[in-house]
Amino acid sequence: MGTKDVKVDVLIIGAGPSGCVASAYLNGQGLKVKVVEKSTFPRFVIGESLLPRCMEHFEEVGLLDALKSGGFEIKNGARFLRDDIVCNFDFSDKHTKGWDWTWQVPRADFDNILAKEIKKMGVDLSFEHEVVDVNIDDEGISTTTINDGEGNPYKVEAKFIIDSSGYGRVLPRLLGLDKPSSIPEHSSIFGHVKDINRPEGEEGTMITFDVLDKDTWFWVIPFSNGDTSLGFVGTNEFIDSFEGDTSERLKTMFKHSDYYYERFKDAPLLFEPKSIRNYSKAVTKFYGKGFALTGNSAEFLDPVFSSGVTFATESALLSSKLITRQFKGEMVDWEVEYSDYIKAGVDVFATYVKEWYTGNLQTLFFHRPENPEVKRQICAVLAGYVWDETNPFVTKHKRIIKTLAHLINMEKEKTN
Repeated sequence: MGTKDVKVDVLIIGAGPSGCVASAYLNGQGLKVKVVEKSTFPRFVIGESLLPRCMEHFEEVGLLDALKSGGFEIKNGARFLRDDIVCNFDFSDKHTKGWDWTWQVPRADFDNILAKEIKKMGVDLSFEHEVVDVNIDDEGISTTTINDGEGNPYKVEAKFIIDSSGYGRVLPRLLGLDKPSSIPEHSSIFGHVKDINRPEGEEGTMITFDVLDKDTWFWVIPFSNGDTSLGFVGTNEFIDSFEGDTSERLKTMFKHSDYYYERFKDAPLLFEPKSIRNYSKAVTKFYGKGFALTGNSAEFLDPVFSSGVTFATESALLSSKLITRQFKGEMVDWEVEYSDYIKAGVDVFATYVKEWYTGNLQTLFFHRPENPEVKRQICAVLAGYVWDETNPFVTKHKRIIKTLAHLINMEKEKTN
């Protein structure tokens, strides 16, 4: 027997951090919510390094205590290596007040805790239910066709849809909202290893970005369970220059990291590594009558600054608050209050990503001696506080990185 048709206030597509934050908030406001997730949990997903900003979101919707029980690796900052220069960002020494720590998490475990917690809260969550069609009428009322776990179709009528489907990008696909990203095209190969040579103390557990050249870098994200996430990011040409399957290619790539090769050369891979090509995505709009896109279903930038989960939870919480107000009969200006706001944060991070690959941001990171005030302001951005208008590295992001890098390079030319 198939699943019955249902009527809800809000249908949420996807049960990752975005869908869980949105459903926890809306459920707490007394709205009738249904969450559909096409996979079954726990499931692997990339995006394992969080930013302090997202801790506020989990706390506000009542999910933080459950997550604290997960015993995840504490992340107090981030380290960037290039040649023999180390750039260490400490989240407790940043321009913007806010959380000064977060986690490094195997997302299979992290997302599973969130999903279990929203079910405990009374949210209706269905796994292995896939959205196949969406129709939204002129009033914003949607009728969504969903296939249940047995492949039986049923319909959900909702006053509003939140698309939290992440890389699945359900509504952008079905409603034709995708557009090319302005971020340079890069690809990635990544996997998990059993970290058998992990050193004691902070060195063993610190998240690190090992910069091989302007376009190529290697992430190391250690987890509290003794495993570590490793991934290479580079131009399509660099990633394609390695032969063999993804396991062989990743193992060959390790040789490019002088700093980490010895630690990981014998580390057993825990599954066949995955590869994503041209991963940056963008959309023509963030919302429409009766729907909102959150997180990676809207825009995905680049993994270099770990912004994915923070944008997912920021947009989930904000859209949920606006929906709640709208349901109460208040006027909501979605363009200003949602689209402009989220885009402002996306634009800041997009500038940082672009200036990373121009080399300008790397010039700032690795210039010696460091400027402590500049470092604190950049650190606030890297912690996810990209809406703080007291920070010149937020308000002047389009000019300031370029200008400072130019001054540093001119100074270098003078001294050479």
